[in-house]
Amino acid sequence: MRRLSAAALIGVLAGAVHGAEPSPRKSGADFMSPSTQAMQRDDTQNPAMLWIQGGEALWNAKAGKADRSCASCHGDARTSMRGVAARYPAFDRAAGKAITLGQRIDMCRQGAQQAPALKPESDDLLSLESHVAMQSRGMPMAPPRDPGTRAAAERGRQLYTRRIGQLNLSCAQCHDDNWGRKLAGATIPQGHANAYPIYRLEWQAMGSLQRRLRNCMSGVRAEVPAFGAQELVDLEAYLALRAHGMPLETPGVRP
Repeated sequence: MRRLSAAALIGVLAGAVHGAEPSPRKSGADFMSPSTQAMQRDDTQNPAMLWIQGGEALWNAKAGKADRSCASCHGDARTSMRGVAARYPAFDRAAGKAITLGQRIDMCRQGAQQAPALKPESDDLLSLESHVAMQSRGMPMAPPRDPGTRAAAERGRQLYTRRIGQLNLSCAQCHDDNWGRKLAGATIPQGHANAYPIYRLEWQAMGSLQRRLRNCMSGVRAEVPAFGAQELVDLEAYLALRAHGMPLETPGVRP
């Protein structure tokens, strides 16, 4: 394993010129300790299963003025939601833009159930999203090929390779050019988003991909978009395309 001090690595990153995407592609789980890998593999040890159980209860609970549950329309999530999470973000014609799985859940909640929107990053929304995503566990990431989703992914690619913040760094400089190196004692992964929502040990809670992206932007001292901002959705769309074919690992566990 290549090792650099934080100061030395920032110097390398600042002068790096972005090249090709990582090859071979490696999941973030490949960079974890054996104990954390085991925690993710074993559902009896994986703390994210608490949110999965909560999501299943919410799936079957009636809500809103319509007095309907998710199951009222979709039935058993184990069959109706199989493969769904692997296809998000995706362009939505009604919204006129690409949306995330969490946004799709909230649109259904407000429309079909006539219930209030769930707060971004709330336990209820993360639980529902995790429950839906788990039904696609092990399936390959398969982002849509339609023009709307492709356009969103292209905008996301541009953001991924753009230097931002006071540190003047891009996502690509870390996750494409310097993966496998150590930064402040932690190994830099390739940045594949195939395990979200995830349970992070540092958070002691579940979190969305946007929470992680916002953490990175804050880390390079850039202006941080609000949850749900279209630039974050577009960046998610690019990351899904970049992880095309990799197995979905939800619910993931990370350090």
